[in-house]
Amino acid sequence: MPGPLNGVRVVEVANWTFVPAAGAVLADLGADVIKIEPPNGDPQRALRNLLNLSDDGPNPFLEIPNRGKRSVTCDLTTDDGRRALAAILAGADVFVTSNLAPIRDKLHINVEDVRAANPDIIYVRGTGWGNEGPMAEVGGYDMACGWASSGMAYKMTRGGIEPLPQPAAFFDLQGANTIAGAIGMALYKRATTGETSVVDVSLMHVGMWAMSPDIVGAPFSGDNPSGGDRTKSPNPLVNGYATKDDRWVYFVCLQPDRFWDEFCTLLGRPDLITNERYADPAGRYQNRTELILELDRVFATLTLDEIKEKFTGFSGVWAPVLRPSELYTHPQVEINGFLPRVAATSGSDFNLVAAPMHFSGHTTEPPGPAPELGQHTEEVLLEAGLDWDAISALRESGGLG
Repeated sequence: MPGPLNGVRVVEVANWTFVPAAGAVLADLGADVIKIEPPNGDPQRALRNLLNLSDDGPNPFLEIPNRGKRSVTCDLTTDDGRRALAAILAGADVFVTSNLAPIRDKLHINVEDVRAANPDIIYVRGTGWGNEGPMAEVGGYDMACGWASSGMAYKMTRGGIEPLPQPAAFFDLQGANTIAGAIGMALYKRATTGETSVVDVSLMHVGMWAMSPDIVGAPFSGDNPSGGDRTKSPNPLVNGYATKDDRWVYFVCLQPDRFWDEFCTLLGRPDLITNERYADPAGRYQNRTELILELDRVFATLTLDEIKEKFTGFSGVWAPVLRPSELYTHPQVEINGFLPRVAATSGSDFNLVAAPMHFSGHTTEPPGPAPELGQHTEEVLLEAGLDWDAISALRESGGLG
């Protein structure tokens, strides 16, 4: 069945991961996403691939934010290039950009420019620091705007030494989901009221949203880095424990009384249930360091496989700390379509994580790999009403690069 966004056309003038990844989500859900690239392409295409050093397979930095799109090369610094863009915009529903105001001015892709080609189009800006204020025209990537400036890097500082490194594109991909969701709301608003929207999403705001509990609590309880002693956890059943084979497991049992007896029985330590020091939440809290150290000793005698065997069927929530490679064989991944296979343009086929939402009757998966630079230029311009003579003229003038 068609995706929920089938028939929606999105025009993207954006680079790197944050905003383009929003386009990838929309493409997974059925939208026709047209990526407008300068003649030398999105600089993401040239980013050194540190996540795949082999001679085969994909470049994750290119494929994740650009799969399933159509690529059109267009030199927006020229009048002819802008005319070509206007022709494409005339049939679009949404325009998305990651460019800051000075570049939007230079390329003539501000709201008034885009709306001149299509007054009903939904206009979306993704920025680092927000579209207003003294840093509105300052560039930013997610490590600066999200990781460093939201409180997350501080929270991920252990032992007062240095923050842990940010996972690749961590806030970019959360921000992409936010943009995609906002576009869905804007499409609904336009469909029900006839009013179009200008949408702004910033990486700093996305980071702050992710850190909401700490930010909201800071005026009352101060700043609490994660560098605290894990043996001081107020609930020993919300904690991580190391295994004999140097793996970790996390238990997340927010109602300790409900799970304490079962936990101790499965662990093979029913004596902890009757120990008066741990018989109730108050006792477990008062003696938490002693209890957690005792649990550490028990878990240190067990391998991860032994813990899995013991806790199969446990009614509380727990999970081992997985390595990325282990997700390929996780029992929930294939059956739920989390990691579909994509046919490569060249080389070996590969897997991509699907957009993290499913709709009944539609398999959410990338419709294809990232396009080659300019792969669909003529195709899209013909759909926009230009004939071959006009396209050739644009080529000769340099409007298409």
